[in-house]
Amino acid sequence: MHCSSPKMVCETKIVADEHEAIPGTKKEPMMWGSPAAPGAALSPAAEPKDVRRDGVFIREFEREDQEEVLRIFHEGIMERIPNSAFRGIWQQPRTQFLYAFLTVMCFYVTKSVTLTCCAPLILMGARYYYSRKVIQNYLDCALNTDMADIEAYYMKPTGSSFWVAVLDGRVVGIVAAQGHEDDNTVELRRMSVDSRYRGKGIAKALGRRVLEYAVRNNYAAVVLGTTAVKLAAHKLYESLGFCRTSQSEDYRLPGMSRSPLERFFFQIRHSRYRLQLREE
Repeated sequence: MHCSSPKMVCETKIVADEHEAIPGTKKEPMMWGSPAAPGAALSPAAEPKDVRRDGVFIREFEREDQEEVLRIFHEGIMERIPNSAFRGIWQQPRTQFLYAFLTVMCFYVTKSVTLTCCAPLILMGARYYYSRKVIQNYLDCALNTDMADIEAYYMKPTGSSFWVAVLDGRVVGIVAAQGHEDDNTVELRRMSVDSRYRGKGIAKALGRRVLEYAVRNNYAAVVLGTTAVKLAAHKLYESLGFCRTSQSEDYRLPGMSRSPLERFFFQIRHSRYRLQLREE
């Protein structure tokens, strides 16, 4: 198993219900304010620590939040197992064709209707097994890198931060921002919302918090990478003003091994998004 350095892990999980359930998803002007003048010093007071949006209170991460943050993160990642194994196959026509071909070949070789009928079930079972294996390895990598010590990885370094969404006194959502000085961008990462509180615009509020952070700190753009299968998640990014810049059908998740069987039964689509805030 190969576990990438935490700086190379760029997976983002934005969990949302159907697009229509997210308020403000119609196209609207994206005005994020004027960036600070080049070279201008930013006052610590210019970066608000707490923001309230439609009853959702967004504040900076505190050490006491660790348990709830990890619970929400774990839940969001584990949801990807059935999504990748079953829903994801509809995005992979080449894999569909290959599985159909193997099913036909099973009948051609065995002449058994029973075995032929069982072949798709065996293939999907293997797909679920390897999806679980890969995603569990990815989760272990995350829990042993940046998510192991959120305060040290996101709160202390300049250009990074981590926020939680609080509703009725309970942590219900998370998001992180990680700045990259080499290209003057900030990466939106680790976004997830408690499954019991979806459809309330929490993911969108968290996303806007990262965009505001980027503007206040004079970044040129916000970027993210995602393997989300649900269309609603991609519509959410677009509603925030992001544009898809690239897409890969043969992406390797951190934690994946070089096993041929793993590569055969686990494929995932990776998309990169970018929101340009100002021209360099």
